[in-house]
Amino acid sequence: MQRLILTLTLLLCLSVNAQVTKEIFESFKLQERRDVSYYFPENLSEEKKYPLIVVLDGDYLFDQVVATAKFYSTFQGMPESIVVGIHQSKDDLRWEDCAFEENTGLPTEKGKKFFEFLGMEIIPYLDLNYNTAPFKMIVGYDITANFQNYWLFKENSLFNAYISISPSLAPEMETRVPERLNALKQKIFYHLIVEGKADETILQMDRALKVIDKESFHYFFDQYQEANEVSIATYGLGKAWDRTFNIFKPISPQEYKQKILTSDEPVYQYLEDKYNMIEDLFGFRKSVELNDVMAIYAGTRKKEDLESLKSLSDLCKKEFPDTMLGFYFEGEYYEQLGEPKKALRTFEKAFGMDEIDFLTKEMALEKIDALKADFGY
Repeated sequence: MQRLILTLTLLLCLSVNAQVTKEIFESFKLQERRDVSYYFPENLSEEKKYPLIVVLDGDYLFDQVVATAKFYSTFQGMPESIVVGIHQSKDDLRWEDCAFEENTGLPTEKGKKFFEFLGMEIIPYLDLNYNTAPFKMIVGYDITANFQNYWLFKENSLFNAYISISPSLAPEMETRVPERLNALKQKIFYHLIVEGKADETILQMDRALKVIDKESFHYFFDQYQEANEVSIATYGLGKAWDRTFNIFKPISPQEYKQKILTSDEPVYQYLEDKYNMIEDLFGFRKSVELNDVMAIYAGTRKKEDLESLKSLSDLCKKEFPDTMLGFYFEGEYYEQLGEPKKALRTFEKAFGMDEIDFLTKEMALEKIDALKADFGY
């Protein structure tokens, strides 16, 4: 079994190697040369924006994060992203980088410099040279998981999503973190992942985070009873990704039943809100998925929401301009509205365009023939 896991890990690393580069970064803040790894999507484009994922403990976590990000972006679970890994295992740098004062719980002088190295050198370097999106995530384990919390103490958090794996909390962090997260107004995703025998201070922080009731705060706690303080580093990343980027995924059957059909809002409003939220969160406008169009179409039929059907037809003319989709939906709108002449002309336009998904020219022709038979045109 161990050999199988090792083989799969090696294959995974080889598959991402073509897009991974490693360099020595000359840091003015640290007055040191630091090893840094980067993952860039295979088809990096200046036309697209890419969320940025910062991985502390890069020697251990970088390959896992890259593999997770690549898998989710391939299967539409998240936008393609740039990943940067900070190597900290050499000479136990992680303990120097992320050290804190025992009496205050705040970073040491070296910790402050490392904080500035990430926020004032690494991230600005990537923002300047690549088309990064506003959305940023940070991943850490143990002492580095504690360190990432210091960005919460800024007036505006540099990161939108935190993945904290079995953090070794500094003094008073179990109360300070909930206080800051409760005070911040921006949208924050906070994932706390711990092993079976978690420290009591972590569980105390979990209890305080669970009572925060804010629409902008998304908190997730996962405790894996079978994991220990070492193996926990491999647990939970996929689940955290799934939750953070849930809004980016196509509308699921469960989402359709529990959110669209039960809402008092117009059906089309759900689609509009979803894509506006994606744009606000990730900084770019995502092309509308055909899956989402069909979910909203099904909802308009189920709830007999004619105005949403008209809005959907207008959207489809823009998003799928060469296909039947927009005019076919508009034809149904006029048909149900009781305007057969407009419906007939619109279905005739649909007939002359490309088929898509379940819509065929035969279906448009059937509509045309039925209207002519019913009204003698």
